[in-house]
Amino acid sequence: MKEARGRSFTAGRRSSGPVRPTGEARSSFARESAPRPKRALGQNFLQDANIAGKIVRALEIQPADSILEIGPGAGALTGIVLEQTPARLVLVEKDRHWAGERMRAGEGKVSVVLADALLFPWERFHKPWKFLGNLPYNVASPLIWNLLSLASGLTKAVFMVQKEVGVRLAAGPGEDAYGALSVWVQSFSRPRLEFFVPPQVFFPRPKVDSAVLSFVPARGGIETFSPSALARTLHACFQKRRKQLGTTVRAAGGDTRQLEALDIDPGLRPGALTVEAFHLLSLSGIF
Repeated sequence: MKEARGRSFTAGRRSSGPVRPTGEARSSFARESAPRPKRALGQNFLQDANIAGKIVRALEIQPADSILEIGPGAGALTGIVLEQTPARLVLVEKDRHWAGERMRAGEGKVSVVLADALLFPWERFHKPWKFLGNLPYNVASPLIWNLLSLASGLTKAVFMVQKEVGVRLAAGPGEDAYGALSVWVQSFSRPRLEFFVPPQVFFPRPKVDSAVLSFVPARGGIETFSPSALARTLHACFQKRRKQLGTTVRAAGGDTRQLEALDIDPGLRPGALTVEAFHLLSLSGIF
């Protein structure tokens, strides 16, 4: 089991052969023997095998795929992934107990990295990888923000998140949930809301519904914008999302004529702009 930030893990390496499922691949959470779920880590363990199967099927695993699962916990998804016999399966787990359990259950068929996914070097994933995870509610947004913008080798990802976050990720211009997270994620990927998951299929039971989303790379890539400039622009615009863009531009020392030159109405609010319009705005140098 590897620890810390996974520095010894080489993202581009392939296994010598397909991973075979083991008798303990499909792990279940035993309330009597397992440690109490840690609220600080946002642990809510999925208990429904049918939903777990739907999540894994959404990833469309092929025999040549390299898969990385974030926060496998008790292994509800891990066992089903193994049954698909991918070429490689890597698990990133912050909880020492569950990292050890997944190492033992995998019997050498998986690589387990004891690490915080928020600090993981996603920029190393420049070769084709697929990503999967039931993400803790308290870290899902920054984790998805980082992973989708840094892992250039991503071919597909499927994540379960809090329903409210899932709606924000997939929201479009003019919708109440549309914001900086929506624009950022849709600059790198095409999110799709797959289905919603009720609270009663988890232990402990959360107070809100969950959503499962899939992500595939966006067309065009980052050649059409600067990520750092886009991040600055989104921060400037959405920190006061009810203000008109003209007011925000003037507060930044700019002129509304700069917006008009981009064919952007200064009277619009940030939530009305398309992702492409934000790319143009970010390249204008106003912010």
